Amino acid sequence: MAEAHTFSEQHPIRVFLLDDHEVVRRGITDLLDAEPDISVVGDADTVEHALVRGPALRPDVAVLDVRLPDGDGITVCRELRSRMPELACLMLTSFDDEDALLDAIMAGAAGYVLKQIKGSDLISAVRTVASGQSMLDPATTARLMRSLRADPAEAPAVSPELASLSPRERDILTLIGDGLTNREIGKKLYLSEKTVKNHISRLLAKLGVQRRVQAAVLASQLEQPDSGERSAH
Repeated sequence: MAEAHTFSEQHPIRVFLLDDHEVVRRGITDLLDAEPDISVVGDADTVEHALVRGPALRPDVAVLDVRLPDGDGITVCRELRSRMPELACLMLTSFDDEDALLDAIMAGAAGYVLKQIKGSDLISAVRTVASGQSMLDPATTARLMRSLRADPAEAPAVSPELASLSPRERDILTLIGDGLTNREIGKKLYLSEKTVKNHISRLLAKLGVQRRVQAAVLASQLEQPDSGERSAH
């Protein structure tokens, strides 16, 4: 199993790229292809092309532009991952779009970066998501969390799913929201890594989500003051 996420010059990370700007595609392709452990196996400039070419190329990582002339990269992420569950999608956008970030997370994207990102950071992001980890642009994620907390209509004080969690599961969810790994959570709560993993599997099932990144978004609700009760007369 471990070999599945181990890449090298002999077995590079296979990257598929979707962007409607040729200059951007060429720039990213040149940047990634210069790395010995990364190989751009194909690209597309429309949603239609991506859905045809992507599955045929069997990439490990898809770098997907969020806004496209004939649709959006979030739909492509959802479609490609339904055919290739192991695929890691890294969303790429030229502007800070909170709705798109939330949609991308819910579509199962493993990461979200702005096009202003430095080349070295984009390479790191590709390697991070290829290894099975999640990587979201911290500034964008923090802003999203604040906006969720600021809008009670968007994020009720505590949803029934969150209320169903045990105190231990709520502690773990809060730490997931802080970006901690299973090992770090285990150290903090004096639990074995395996126990943490079991707790996370149970809390994801209770929340009705598949990925810890989705749970991290829901974790922001735990930090809200319980305004609902206070305003009730």
